[in-house]
Amino acid sequence: MHILVLGAGVVGTTTAWFLQKQGHQVTVIDRQNYAGVETSYANGGQISVSHAEPWANPSAPMKVLKWLTRPDAPLLFRPRFDPAQWRWAVSFLTQCTSAKAAHNIRQMVNLGTYSRGQLQALRKDVGVEYDHLEKGIIHFYTDPAEFDGAMEPTRIMQDLGCDRQIIDADRAIELEPALKPIKDRIAGATYTSEDESGDARMFTQNLAKRCAEAGVEFRYGTEILGFEYAGDRILGVQTIRGGHHETLRGDSYVLSLGSYSAILARKIGLLLNIYPAKGYSITVPVKDEQAAFNVSLTDDEYKLVFSRLGDRLRVAGTAELNGYGRELNLTRCRAIVRRTAEIMPEAGHWDQAEFWTGLRPATPSNVPYIGKSHFPNLYLNTGHGTLGWTHSCGSAAALADIVDGRKPEVDFTFSGI
Repeated sequence: MHILVLGAGVVGTTTAWFLQKQGHQVTVIDRQNYAGVETSYANGGQISVSHAEPWANPSAPMKVLKWLTRPDAPLLFRPRFDPAQWRWAVSFLTQCTSAKAAHNIRQMVNLGTYSRGQLQALRKDVGVEYDHLEKGIIHFYTDPAEFDGAMEPTRIMQDLGCDRQIIDADRAIELEPALKPIKDRIAGATYTSEDESGDARMFTQNLAKRCAEAGVEFRYGTEILGFEYAGDRILGVQTIRGGHHETLRGDSYVLSLGSYSAILARKIGLLLNIYPAKGYSITVPVKDEQAAFNVSLTDDEYKLVFSRLGDRLRVAGTAELNGYGRELNLTRCRAIVRRTAEIMPEAGHWDQAEFWTGLRPATPSNVPYIGKSHFPNLYLNTGHGTLGWTHSCGSAAALADIVDGRKPEVDFTFSGI
């Protein structure tokens, strides 16, 4: 079967890999000139099963209200005259119950555990390089109330098989000495030894090369305008490249365009509740090897994640619900630098920070759309929010099974199934 995958980010590229592995002819279409140069370009770098507490939880509404007037807030809602934004926001509030948060944690832990295993198997089989480290992830808390609030989600994750251990400040420093400058401020921490980190862009681009060697065709520099369809069947994808319009046809199609999936789907009457959550990151060169971290970290109070990528340090986080604009908000960038330099002042050349922003495709529940749409030959693999890198291989492997009529080997509620 000839399958067109729309999008060459980490999710689209892994989807192409798993589909071609199962014998399909695959063409990937992307408006950029390379794979992995939008949301996958400079994300937090974590393969984090333990980062499964959804934004929508019982404490979220009060936090969002408190943060409304703070330009550097971890989660910032900028109201717009945009029905899609308000629909998303209302749905987000309905997800903020204890029962729904627990359900969504289950979904994300199950998919994350499966995905991490698929990534490890792919790495073993293919040998893709991406500055990966297998040193686990420490979530540290400098606010006692935040640490107390993390206990129930941690218990749920533990019950689901995520080995997220509750540890004290001494153990956190033993695991990652780079945290020593703030030892007296650490109220508590958790450690998940099986979690990993790595450069999502490097992984995506190197896997795209392997895909091409295996026969996958990549049509870069090709903008997708819409679908051609009749009744309940997709007939083709309308594109433009170098001023030339062309309709590309296949037997089936996979929508993996991140935040832009919702815009394209809306043109054929398919409402995906995905809204862009603009995230920020900084990347800096290591300054002092002894002071720099190796274990990946999560600062839960400020919603920042830290990953070591070779001789670089990546710190990413915050979310801004403010439409599709890609302009940098320097206030938010500087807030990341300020917090990171405060925690480990000698780790990196913080004055050399490279700023980046990208649009995470967020659903209100943080659970992605994976599966068949109501168009029998249109599949969805999109809406992964902050966990696209974590969930990419598992989502792709599961979708490839669905395309071939098999039940995926993971306990997850797939879209349309």
